[in-house]
Amino acid sequence: MRPFMDKAIPEVWATAEAFSGSVGEAALEHGLARTEAELIKVRASEINGCAFCLDLHARQARQAGVTQQKLDLLAAWRETDLYDERERAVLAIAEAATRLPLSEEGEADLFGARSVLGDEAFAAAEWVAVAINAFNRVSILSRHPVRPRDAEGRLIP
Repeated sequence: MRPFMDKAIPEVWATAEAFSGSVGEAALEHGLARTEAELIKVRASEINGCAFCLDLHARQARQAGVTQQKLDLLAAWRETDLYDERERAVLAIAEAATRLPLSEEGEADLFGARSVLGDEAFAAAEWVAVAINAFNRVSILSRHPVRPRDAEGRLIP
């Protein structure tokens, strides 16, 4: 078993958490809704296969007001009209920023997302995607465990 990166070098983890907090605050200040930020985090975590971050951000997305149906269908968001124009834009950003290098489709998605969100919210969404991709890698490399929870989200001993 490898060491948890956050526990092995806690001062770097504290800096990463501060970075994430700054990204979250700036995202809100620059026009990104909390629900939109959480959709980015969940979608990137799905693509990366980060179980720990999926568990955390699915709960936080529900707390922010994302419906369970939208979370259930997130992997197939392009196949439904359930998501509004802004949600589709941030999900396109999440996918493009996670599936590097950028493909022609990713470039087109980013162009379309920018036209929907405007420069500030677009850049904020990209920062959220950058941050969650970094945290996904920390959790995957550290093999952070997912602990069982009950229906209300409380940890099961």
